[in-house]
Amino acid sequence: MYIVAIGWIYVVLMMSVTETSAIAGMMTFLLYGILPLTVILYLLNTPKRRQRRAEEEILRRRQIAADAANEPEQELSAPDS
Repeated sequence: MYIVAIGWIYVVLMMSVTETSAIAGMMTFLLYGILPLTVILYLLNTPKRRQRRAEEEILRRRQIAADAANEPEQELSAPDS
């Protein structure tokens, strides 16, 4: 996936170098290269982010359960009056 992104950045860089002015070159690079590429990479990484978030939730729940199992039982007693 990243090799395609690197190739796209290269192509857009070559396009921006051939623009008539520096401003046009920067806008070409940003609007044809960086902006669409960040959106595509963000969308393609969504399943990985969801999986990582689910794994972290499972680990957090296991840690809470382990902590609860290791705590000594506290007896409830009536307050002294």
